[in-house]
Amino acid sequence: MNVFRENTPLKENDICVVLDSCNNGFDYPLHNHPETEITLIQGMSGHRIVGSSKENYYNNDLVLLGPYVNHKWYGDEELQSKAQPYRVITIQFDANIFTTGLLTKNSFYAIRQMLNESVRGIQFEGNTFQAAEKIMVEMTENKGFENTMSFFKLLETMAKGGDKKYLSGLEIENNNSTADNRMQIVYAYLLSHYTDANFKIKDVADQIKMSENAFSRFFKKNCFRSFSDFLIDMRLSKACKLLIESDKTVGEICYMTGFNNLANFNRLFKKHRQLTPIEFRKANNMDAEFAWDRQTTPWQFVPANINSNSIIKPKNFSTRILHM
Repeated sequence: MNVFRENTPLKENDICVVLDSCNNGFDYPLHNHPETEITLIQGMSGHRIVGSSKENYYNNDLVLLGPYVNHKWYGDEELQSKAQPYRVITIQFDANIFTTGLLTKNSFYAIRQMLNESVRGIQFEGNTFQAAEKIMVEMTENKGFENTMSFFKLLETMAKGGDKKYLSGLEIENNNSTADNRMQIVYAYLLSHYTDANFKIKDVADQIKMSENAFSRFFKKNCFRSFSDFLIDMRLSKACKLLIESDKTVGEICYMTGFNNLANFNRLFKKHRQLTPIEFRKANNMDAEFAWDRQTTPWQFVPANINSNSIIKPKNFSTRILHM
């Protein structure tokens, strides 16, 4: 199946762009892009796909998406047929702006941590949603430098708000974001071995010279979940990615992702993703025939295998855009 790449309107000198769309429909494919994105849905219900997550949303929705996270929102067909008014506000930006200069200072630490976690997709609810919604609506009006300050205020509100949950499974990266060097060793070893069906907790505990019991306590303290749950989630996240992006059979994917028993793979997949692997693939396969060469905004969504050198970025988009 094709996962499409979006050519966003973000320009080199932009801090971010705000896209404001009213009653425009949800006629676009499952896609991703290198930019980080905040999406706010107002007045519509339906379901969304974010990474390996497929969930319903009701009336309103606010989600932070990290770079290259597959995503798509669907609107409720009955509500749309009744001309239910709704609005979608999207903010896109390059998170790398927080890796240089002033934005590396301690004042932006919480924001940087949130952006590191955004690769899983983060949904915001309750008081955090209400505060962020107000700021995002205000940002759709051209207020010059005030909007730039509102952008940082929005990220701070989301980073320090407590009403949030992770949507997608774990797909850790080998980086230096953790202060504990032992966790860096653990992550690096996991990345290299988690698809090995014979991989055991003792193997990784040995890397940092701990007993299995001591390592289990250490891991749970740092990751807030058991090692076995963490490992299963990593394997299922990889399986979801393969189900969406490849034509390999469920059996092949089972063994490629570290499971050594197809029945157990199907059982765990249904338990943690609420769908069987076949159902998950079918649910995510609706956009395979998206007419990318006949879309409303030419070259906005293109198949990921199209050579990036041949991409013609759209001059116009079908939504109102504010650059800042």
